[in-house]
Amino acid sequence: CLSLFAGAYVTEIVRAGIQSIPKAQYEAGESMGLSKWQIMRYIVLPQALARVIPPLAGQFIILIKDSSLVSLISIQELTFIAMEVANSSGRLFEVWIFVGVLYFVICYGLAKVFGRLEKRSESYR
Repeated sequence: CLSLFAGAYVTEIVRAGIQSIPKAQYEAGESMGLSKWQIMRYIVLPQALARVIPPLAGQFIILIKDSSLVSLISIQELTFIAMEVANSSGRLFEVWIFVGVLYFVICYGLAKVFGRLEKRSESYR
């Protein structure tokens, strides 16, 4: 269910990126004698991808937050283990701070990776 929901958002993001390319770009490709597929591959998609990286990054991070999968560790397992450790050791505050920091590191790392991708794609704008 979550993958269908996220897939719909990703589809709309990519569609909007493709539609944001001016018609003049298509016409320029046609005037060069390119086929529709070549126009999409060499002219439209590189520009569209540069435009959709920021919203795709946001959607990917939201998907990580919403899903139970965070890399190889699932949030449910992490939460369950944290509750067991907190109950057995009596260190509730320390355990939950660690879980929060771990979750922050994962999301912050993803944000940094996508930030670098966004900077690299600025040459296509």
